[in-house]
Amino acid sequence: MSSPSPSASSPLSPSPLSSSVLELAPVVPVVVVEDVSDAVPLARALVAGGLPAIEVTLRTPVALDAIRAIAGEVPGAVVGAGTVISPAQVADCVAAGARFLVSPGWTDTLLDAMKASGVPFLPGVSTTSEVVALLERGVHDMKFFPAQAAGGTAYLKSLAGPLPQARFCPTGGIGPAVAPEYLALPNVLCVGGSWMLPADAIASGDWGRVEKLAREAAALAS
Repeated sequence: MSSPSPSASSPLSPSPLSSSVLELAPVVPVVVVEDVSDAVPLARALVAGGLPAIEVTLRTPVALDAIRAIAGEVPGAVVGAGTVISPAQVADCVAAGARFLVSPGWTDTLLDAMKASGVPFLPGVSTTSEVVALLERGVHDMKFFPAQAAGGTAYLKSLAGPLPQARFCPTGGIGPAVAPEYLALPNVLCVGGSWMLPADAIASGDWGRVEKLAREAAALAS
């Protein structure tokens, strides 16, 4: 995960940080929080199951409040913001306590804002040209999205030869059946997914089930 200049005092400082966020676990849960009261117990269940890096997407009105709650009440969580598409959102997410940023795609304006944010970031790509453009800008860690629709493991395998310096967190259409195929690739450090967050478990507050599914996801790399 790319980031600006390092901070010696931060456990999530840049270059090492880029690795540390992507390597905290083989799976980064992609979370859509509809009710802010679910944020803390959900995050605690994910952390207990071995998935500390949590991407809260900006797809609901309570997303920033959810990030703020997790950052303040779940010390084991490394909470980040997903679906970041504007400089204003970058600022809002960092102010809420997001420790990393994820975008579905990128522009020069958005990339500049993420670089200036002071936290690691993962810009989204789906084409070779986008990957090369990011490498030109000094960015090596990227989100591959939408992974399954954009070519899946075959596409990423093809990129590993000519562009070995690019590292990916594929997200989009990935479940437990195909996740190990992605994780076996040399240019994939982790995958993003939401299969450990079934809607019925969240609706019923079955955090034990979420923790169990998170533990199974955390074991995929082995």
